[in-house]
Amino acid sequence: MADTDPTGPVMDRDEVDRALARLGAEHEAIETSLLALQDHAGRRLLEGARLTGLTEERWTAAEASITLLWTCFDAYTDALRTARDIRARRRWSSREDLVELTELLRGDPVALAGGAPGKLSERYSLAALVDRMNELYASSLDMVVAADAVWSALPARIDLLAAELRRTSRLAHSVGVRPGEHPAGDDLERITRTLTRLREQVVSDPLAYWKRAEGSSAPGGGRPDTTVYDREARALEEVRREIDAVLTVRQDAEKRIMRLRDVLSRADRTLAEARTARGEVLAKIAATEVPVVSGPPTALQEQLSTAAEYRRHAQWHRLSPLLEALEQQAEDELMRARESLTAVTAPLAVRAELRGRLDAYKAKVARHGLAEDPVLVERYEKARRMLWSAPCDLRAADRAVLRYQQGAAELLGTAPRLPGQGVPDDRREPGA
Repeated sequence: MADTDPTGPVMDRDEVDRALARLGAEHEAIETSLLALQDHAGRRLLEGARLTGLTEERWTAAEASITLLWTCFDAYTDALRTARDIRARRRWSSREDLVELTELLRGDPVALAGGAPGKLSERYSLAALVDRMNELYASSLDMVVAADAVWSALPARIDLLAAELRRTSRLAHSVGVRPGEHPAGDDLERITRTLTRLREQVVSDPLAYWKRAEGSSAPGGGRPDTTVYDREARALEEVRREIDAVLTVRQDAEKRIMRLRDVLSRADRTLAEARTARGEVLAKIAATEVPVVSGPPTALQEQLSTAAEYRRHAQWHRLSPLLEALEQQAEDELMRARESLTAVTAPLAVRAELRGRLDAYKAKVARHGLAEDPVLVERYEKARRMLWSAPCDLRAADRAVLRYQQGAAELLGTAPRLPGQGVPDDRREPGA
């Protein structure tokens, strides 16, 4: 066959039929996609919405692309119809028909105004026109799918969160948690403002809340950006927990205040016991530094009275943090009172331990029939006088008990060397 420049060799009838079948299938697929895009819920929403920002900018471009897409499709349809009409003229196409079909199917038969940026018109082959339509369709569909995905995901979730916010706000108001009076009330007011603003922005500019998937070129590749929504949902959950704590306070306030009174009363009694014990120690123990005992916890008592006032006036939001602080402080106060009593009575405990040790060794010696040993009797009486007289010199009494213990051990033949002990005194030394 002769050549036709620039389309190449003239196509034969089989090549023409195969090309027309392929182009017809592409035409059907493109038409189906265009009709689906035309009926897409996201596109209809975009047409009726009052858009702003990035979405307004991209929808303006997308509308122009969709208009151009239909123009391309109409031109493609006309060119395909013309080719089909030429092929249908006769069963066996003439050379002139084949030359004309080759120019239509392989040449650049379609001229489009504004088909490419910066050009008044541009000519396309049918294959190039299909590629151009695919590009326009992909970019338009990407924008429509992204906007529809954001609208499908975020407004409904924001509405649900806003409903929960309203319920929480009513509950907070019932327990006195209000803006300007409690931090949680301020948080609720801020969350309300943020959600209102977020919903307005999502409705008018959904693409501002679209996060494209990395490396994805497919239309609609990405997901809605829920960062702001998630942050406010977490903040509301924290407020809900705080409100629950306040409600718990309302239910348990009386019991908790009674427990606090009991703990502070025990601390007061323990301190009173420590003060009494301190006087006893100063009278009965010589040469001992006894810690000073503090007075009753009047500051905590005043705070407890304040807590009772809050309860009477149903100021639960103020009572909640006060009770939490008071409970910890009351336990600390009781612990300090017990430590004070232990510190004050330590000399008496030492004296009691020395008395017990002395009597235990005397009983041990008696079991071995050595209770009448004159040296042991003398040492026992000396230690006993020290421990049962007032004021008691604990250091001297400790030495006297140790000397009796050493003497008993020598008699029993089990004289171990005690820690910090030198060579035992001569048990027969005068004054031992």
